[in-house]
Amino acid sequence: MKIIKAGIEHAEELAELFDAYRVFYKKASDKPGAVKFLSERISNNESQIYIALDETGTMTGFVQLFPLFSSTRMKKLWLLNDLFVSPAYRGKGISKALIDRAKMLCIETRACALILETAKDNAIGNRLYPSVDFELDSDHNYYSWDAE
Repeated sequence: MKIIKAGIEHAEELAELFDAYRVFYKKASDKPGAVKFLSERISNNESQIYIALDETGTMTGFVQLFPLFSSTRMKKLWLLNDLFVSPAYRGKGISKALIDRAKMLCIETRACALILETAKDNAIGNRLYPSVDFELDSDHNYYSWDAE
């Protein structure tokens, strides 16, 4: 397995995985929209995306991170927003390898933290994240407002 940074040349193939990720979260399939979204994030340097490749060069998973800032720490932090491994490749350590690369990005950019959220009923994620040293924050409430 190899983890590389996604470039614009990966947008079309990555969109296949990204679309499957969105469908997993009960969104309608939209491959052209996925290509456009990913191409814009990469071209505008608005996110960092790392992809996992197997020994044949097949794209097996990805992680997408967005930069944020902590006012109290006065430093950058990263939001691990998307993590997905193709069902055929699960259970092979790919998620952990992608998370390790995300942690490296945090260190390389001198960021203060790597944060994420997942649904309470995401059994796989809720086992995975503590196993790679993420701590559940039970001290804060999470609120959201949707404009849509």
